[in-house]
Amino acid sequence: MRELTKLLEGLEYEISGRKAQGIEIGELVFDSRKLSQNCLFVCITGANFDGHDFASEAARSKAAAIVIEKDVILPKDNDLCIIKVPDTRRALAVLSSAYFDHPSDRMKTIGVTGTKGKTTTTYLIKHMLENAGHRVGLVGTIETIIGSEHIPSKNTTPESYTLQKYFREMADLGLDTVVMEVSSQALMMHRTDGFVFDIGVFTNLSPDHIGPNEHRDFEDYQRCKGLLFRQCRAGIINGDDEHAGAVLEGHTCLVETFGLSKENDIRAENVELVNNGDSLGVSFDVKGLIEFRAVSAFPGRFSVYNALAAIAVCRHFDTGIEDMKKALQSAKVKGRIEMIPMPGKFILMIDYAHNAMALESLLSTLREYNPKRLVCVFGCGGNRSKLRRFEMGEVSGKLSDLTIITSDNPRFEEPQAIMEDIETGIKKTDGKYIMIIDRKEAIAYAINHAQDGDVIVLAGKGHEDYQEIRGNKYPMDERELIREILA
Repeated sequence: MRELTKLLEGLEYEISGRKAQGIEIGELVFDSRKLSQNCLFVCITGANFDGHDFASEAARSKAAAIVIEKDVILPKDNDLCIIKVPDTRRALAVLSSAYFDHPSDRMKTIGVTGTKGKTTTTYLIKHMLENAGHRVGLVGTIETIIGSEHIPSKNTTPESYTLQKYFREMADLGLDTVVMEVSSQALMMHRTDGFVFDIGVFTNLSPDHIGPNEHRDFEDYQRCKGLLFRQCRAGIINGDDEHAGAVLEGHTCLVETFGLSKENDIRAENVELVNNGDSLGVSFDVKGLIEFRAVSAFPGRFSVYNALAAIAVCRHFDTGIEDMKKALQSAKVKGRIEMIPMPGKFILMIDYAHNAMALESLLSTLREYNPKRLVCVFGCGGNRSKLRRFEMGEVSGKLSDLTIITSDNPRFEEPQAIMEDIETGIKKTDGKYIMIIDRKEAIAYAINHAQDGDVIVLAGKGHEDYQEIRGNKYPMDERELIREILA
């Protein structure tokens, strides 16, 4: 049980009904399906449901108190402590931190935000710090890692209650650091309120997540990204990004920058692409606040930025240069330019690129390595914008030597119809293509027809290990498909 007055510390609120003094809280609840006696129910307004509509049910369930941001109708004989706040989402974050006894105070916290590069950067930081002897938890798009436990993610950044619960489990396990991806949605919806990050990182910014139930325009998206730098002690910023200044507007943290230009505190010079025949990478000199020659197992110039961000963070810990070097060469991220070992003299990789912007960035990067042929295998998700299909088709047609159009997650659409939409985009170009509806057959075709020096990209699925068809998720991991094909 927890004292309600202790949980409310740090919140701006007004109380009516029953007094808060002396109330003991059994559970903190924000899902009306989990109402229980003596709970504290936080009424959250969501896209489809409004917790305020369940205030009466909370009273009937003998909840001890409710948190609201707008007036509610309650039974006349209710015995509730009614706590009114300006924003119940922010209140949930502050209450969750207190409910789990402020676990972030026992760990160093690192938050990474930006349009691209968040996932890879967080894994690089984790590997570098672990090489230096730290015990590190991770929260991100692919998974949450707590010791040896790997929990698949539903959102890039979980709801504040879940996040604080994870923090509590990490602290209890003796982890000393947590690194996490911080989405613009999470910042907008106060999921990371209730504590201060030790370090915040900004990777880059480009138009994304703009539309219904997301951000109303690019300016709002940019503003929300910037909220992280009012909630951290030190900010590590991509100084080359044209939006860096706007993202830092109103910041309250100390600032360091990284990038390729000489004005940055940590910078890369003498960048060279590395092709080992069975893998691609990049090498560069790190200059400025720390200096050494680095080799990254991730290809492309954008990988240099991810590496610099991780180096800039880990410089603030007791991380040696050799610890950093080892992580850069050995770290792998499932579904992010993931190289798959092959018996032939060609390169096969899996990547999550599932929109035109990401696919163009990936294929343009791989073009710089001058492959004999660049082969792209991809599909598009059903019940999503058709424009994405046209755009991705056009991008692959322009940049690939061969496109193999296949199925992704068709959901409630017919795979053939989705593929024909992609074909419409490719036909705007001179790019060669074939259509193979079965994804395993499409991958098999790419492997069996590979030529020495080819680079083959399986795009779109990335870390996903399923295919979604008519409301059901069927097991389908591209790594397993490749093993079966090679066997």
